[in-house]
Amino acid sequence: LLNRWNQPFYDALARRDLPGFLHQLMVFAAIAGGLLVLNVGQTWLNQTIRLKLREALTLDLIEEWMRPARAFRLAHAGAIGVNPDQRMQQDAGHLSDLSTDLGVGLLQAFILLASFIGVLWTLSSGFVFHIGGYSLAIPGYMVWAAILYAGIASWLSWLVGRPLIRFNSDRYTREAELRSSMVRVNENIDAIALAHGEADARRQLELDLVTVLGAMRRIYSAQINLSWVTDTYGWITVVAPILVAAPVYFAGDISFGGLMMAVGAFNQVHSSLRWFINNIGGIADWRATLMRVADFRIALGETDVFHDTEKRIIFAENPGGTLTFEKLEV
Repeated sequence: LLNRWNQPFYDALARRDLPGFLHQLMVFAAIAGGLLVLNVGQTWLNQTIRLKLREALTLDLIEEWMRPARAFRLAHAGAIGVNPDQRMQQDAGHLSDLSTDLGVGLLQAFILLASFIGVLWTLSSGFVFHIGGYSLAIPGYMVWAAILYAGIASWLSWLVGRPLIRFNSDRYTREAELRSSMVRVNENIDAIALAHGEADARRQLELDLVTVLGAMRRIYSAQINLSWVTDTYGWITVVAPILVAAPVYFAGDISFGGLMMAVGAFNQVHSSLRWFINNIGGIADWRATLMRVADFRIALGETDVFHDTEKRIIFAENPGGTLTFEKLEV
């Protein structure tokens, strides 16, 4: 509706038709009111999904963690068991937020694409290019232009932004190590004070902080490189739809209102197609967080396997009532 409103609105401006202009403003108010209701509904859906996903994910991790003796075995399973609280609280919450934002955004982009791709195809189906005395008609010309334009930008964004997945994962690991060191110092502060070990504790914390800052620098450097692609693409997008439709407009085949209507439809289709470009940083963060939560979830199950196969002391009741050691090596 908003896209269809563009043509009569801009045509009224071009004709300097004040009554028509005021009428189109009233139409816009009605359309905007309906869109406002949809926006509020989208916000409600976003928050509801976020809440339910956080609840389900955290409860699942807690249930798996609190199975008999699992938490104890996990604590001795190596690096994966160092900060289970962070995995279940911070990582699970962050994963829920990212999954909701990306999922709802992708759904919105799909609906937007489905709504406007037909409009853009229809508007550009009559575009005819006159080259050297020949006429060339490309069905759905602006649709193909939008797909090609967004496809190239998406490929470049993924190529430049892909290292962010590894960098984000490394940063979360370093942050967990720093937090663990701080907790350990706090828990042993009495012993540290008695032994005058503040200097050693400070050096360890400083070393952990250096690794965190190094991980952050790598992320920021990658984000700056990604900004060169996304920002350049964003500025070109300001004039891209006009450049695509300009030959037909200057040939006199469409009016100014028709041009603006085609530009509006192109922008909507392009906006949905550039979802990946706009969210490449979030996707990298989501994947890194998902890997951390998934690794923790898998490790919880693997502790049972290791427990069943590892060599350990087995206690059993002796029918004779005596204490017996079997296969004891000293």
